[in-house]
Amino acid sequence: MDNVDKIKSKFPLIFDGAMGTYYRDKVENALPECEMANIFDRDVIFNIHKEYLDAGAVAIKTNTFGANKESLNCSDDVLSTIIESGYRLAQDSVKLYCKDNKIAREDRFVFADIGPISHPSDSYSYKDLVEEYVDIVDKFLELGAKNFIFETLDEDIFLLDVCNYIRKKEADSFIMVSFAINPDGYTRKGYYGEELIENISKSNLVDSVGFNCISGPGYLLKTIEKINLPESTISIMPNASYPTIVSNRVYYSDNASYFANAMMDFLDYGVEIIGGCCGTTPKHIDKINDIIGERKDIKSLKKLISTDKIESMRKIKTKKNPNLFYDKLCSSKKVIAVELDPPADINIEKYMENAYSLKKAGVDAITIADCPVARARIDSSLMAYKIKNELDIEPIVHLTCRDRNLNATKALLLGLNIENIRNLIIVTGDPIPNAEKNEIKPVFNFNSRILSQYIRELNEKIFTNNMMISSGLNINARNFAMELEKAKKKEEAGVEVFFTQAILSEKAIENLDWAKKVLKSKVMGGIIPIVSYRNAVFMNEEISGISVGKKIIEKYNGVSKEKASRLAVEISLEFMRKIEDKVDGFYLITPFSRVEIIEEIMKKYIDK
Repeated sequence: MDNVDKIKSKFPLIFDGAMGTYYRDKVENALPECEMANIFDRDVIFNIHKEYLDAGAVAIKTNTFGANKESLNCSDDVLSTIIESGYRLAQDSVKLYCKDNKIAREDRFVFADIGPISHPSDSYSYKDLVEEYVDIVDKFLELGAKNFIFETLDEDIFLLDVCNYIRKKEADSFIMVSFAINPDGYTRKGYYGEELIENISKSNLVDSVGFNCISGPGYLLKTIEKINLPESTISIMPNASYPTIVSNRVYYSDNASYFANAMMDFLDYGVEIIGGCCGTTPKHIDKINDIIGERKDIKSLKKLISTDKIESMRKIKTKKNPNLFYDKLCSSKKVIAVELDPPADINIEKYMENAYSLKKAGVDAITIADCPVARARIDSSLMAYKIKNELDIEPIVHLTCRDRNLNATKALLLGLNIENIRNLIIVTGDPIPNAEKNEIKPVFNFNSRILSQYIRELNEKIFTNNMMISSGLNINARNFAMELEKAKKKEEAGVEVFFTQAILSEKAIENLDWAKKVLKSKVMGGIIPIVSYRNAVFMNEEISGISVGKKIIEKYNGVSKEKASRLAVEISLEFMRKIEDKVDGFYLITPFSRVEIIEEIMKKYIDK
């Protein structure tokens, strides 16, 4: 019997529980990173493995979850020592347990535990990430490891390449992949858990897929009930419970009996590998082992729920509503959206007057920036609600990745959707100025592509009325070929409309023509009126993503304010006419709240 068959013969397979939280509970002066205990607290780690085996665990994980150079900030030599010691400690504990209990060594299994590697910087490429995982895998393979578990993952971007590498190096390997999902079924990076395990299962490169961490068994069971599980072997290893923080320490409920009984429900859904994550202890595993020993109907009783029922459990029940802006955009009629930044204080009267003037001028929507240049302004979503309900204007909300984590973002999206505010421009967000970084901390849980993908999945799984997902397109990028590659990836993530940066040069028009031929999405051509020579120079030199032609800049040199205003209208109209056959609509950006210029541009364009 080969290694994989031996493991499958033990189904339902009982894994151990947590290492990190249990280590900290057992040791008064615990090391900050429990992986370092493989060197400095070897006896403690050995005994923890032994406790789990004595409790009934058939498989244990090496104490190497965070054993990577980013997490431990260590050299390659130190990392090798930690991994080698961790693997030896697990193997030695299994040997001793089997010897003491007079059972075959092959009846217990050690899995090389590999956790997520955080991306240290934007320059950290996919190739870098795969190479670092492969380096860790190689260290285990050299020690004789055959079984691997990649756990607590929030994305799958590296997995297929790394798993394929293991298969080529060790054909008899057993590979497990486990994702960490919130109670709503999404990872911290916004990926939908069901899609992740489905995609990995289809690859035929792994032996088991599943979920662990973040949620206790109750929340995770509710998630399982709402998704279609693949035919692959499923593993479930929840936290003991939801944690409580007391005096800066994290505590979990002492609920071993409840936990063990809850785990039996997973077996009824066809789960064949169970264990515990944060807060679980040998006591939890012992209780699972006791209950399984008492059960006679241990064969999986996989409960079947129809796809229609699952979909009905997911969808938010709201009545169908039209999306006036998006519907017109898709009807091949030219639309005009105007950006009007919200005020930086509570003096809202002038803003509302300007918005109403734009409505009378015939705009199809007003776009509202989300704290541009990382400076606080009235919240774009609340401003959208106000102009929609008080002025009956269709708003388009800018949504940045800078200021909200996943929970806050989902809460906001749910609120916007039920208020039928469904047109979004997803942007990564301007960085916090260096001088303010000590007081103001950015979030950046995800970039604009990942956030777009998250909203697309909400459209598919949750919303009755879909959100329009749009994003920015830097039409003035020096390497526009690379910009188009980014845009195509955004389209794959769900983006269906692009709002371009301001078009103020012939080069930008060439790039726009290129984009329209390459991209499938609708394109809104950006137009920003220039109101003075100083304004033209400033935008060209200091505003990222805007390039102003030299001839245009010179036109403003030495002219009066009145002449500059006329030039602003004339030049804007000139570019609108040059690009109108290349765009699906116009995106006018109001300069310094001077809506009268926008009104004049619209009047002359509409009356042409």
